[in-house]
Amino acid sequence: MGSDSQAEKSKIRAALYIDGFNLYHSVNDLEEPFLKWCNFWKLGETILPRQTETLVRVVFCTAYYPGDHSKKVRHERLVKALKLVGVETILGHFSREDARCRDCGSTWQKPTEKATDINLALSVYDDAVHDVMDTAYLLTADTDQAATAQLFARRFPGKRLVSVSPPGRTHSQHILSHTAHKIALNRDHIERALFPGLVSVEGQAAVLRPHEYDPPPGYVMWDERPKSPAKSNGQAAPRLNVSPGR
Repeated sequence: MGSDSQAEKSKIRAALYIDGFNLYHSVNDLEEPFLKWCNFWKLGETILPRQTETLVRVVFCTAYYPGDHSKKVRHERLVKALKLVGVETILGHFSREDARCRDCGSTWQKPTEKATDINLALSVYDDAVHDVMDTAYLLTADTDQAATAQLFARRFPGKRLVSVSPPGRTHSQHILSHTAHKIALNRDHIERALFPGLVSVEGQAAVLRPHEYDPPPGYVMWDERPKSPAKSNGQAAPRLNVSPGR
């Protein structure tokens, strides 16, 4: 046990930083709503090399979209479930800005997301300054984060930035101009990291999966499928009491 503990301490500390809307839209394009009920801590563990790295932090940057109550309820429920497994959510906001139709000239108030990009950038930078991690996995295809990658490379040459592209998206070449490390997420990564129907941690209120995110009839969760035994290394997320839910 002592040797296992020592090996764990010697591992590189990894952190995952998620551009919530970039990831959401890519998963939404898969047209399988049940994939949205995703455990981002477990997602982080699926992409890092667990022989050499241990996941110490996951940050999810997002904002609640105004005007659609049912969508907000699902979003809030996901945030609550993520909190149970140790994921920190940093919320931005929406503001309404004037928009104009080029064809007819009509105008309307368009909801525009604010602060998510800067929250993501500041999270990476602040954690690097406070030496929270050695490797930062930046999950976004947004070219605006090239400035984050550039500053990270210049200020923290001893740390490593990994560009993580959402499913079906290509890497930002502007980000890759500041790091040679990249991972392309796919549907399997998301599926491996799905939450169960009921997410609970002892001593805290359980969170039930929204029925809109129920898997199709007969679906078998990834961890319940027959597979050859494999040794698991790395830091696990807080233990969940798993129930199939609805």
